[in-house]
Amino acid sequence: MSIPNEALQKLAQEIETQAISSQREINIVKTAVASKQRDIRMLELTSSEVKQLSKDTKLYEGVGKMFVFSPMSDVEKKLSSQTSELKSDIANLNKKLHYLETTHKNSREHIDKIMASGRS
Repeated sequence: MSIPNEALQKLAQEIETQAISSQREINIVKTAVASKQRDIRMLELTSSEVKQLSKDTKLYEGVGKMFVFSPMSDVEKKLSSQTSELKSDIANLNKKLHYLETTHKNSREHIDKIMASGRS
């Protein structure tokens, strides 16, 4: 039983829309991963600079337009927790990226199959 050309066109359009949406999401996720990786590098650099300071050095954190004293141990804990949080976010984004890339690939394959069956 053959599927009418109109139905094939409509199906191909829907799959094409899904592929375009997946591609857009892929680009967004890749940008988010790059941003989070950049943030991790900055946190690691800050952490290494803090570790090089002597233990009696006073550290201050920016809060709005002012600075507040923070003990070195608190700053190091905060930096390490932010780094681990970002690494967790990157892992989740990579899972999402894998899903989106698979969806995009499958959409393209379905479009190719529909086009091939439409020509037959």
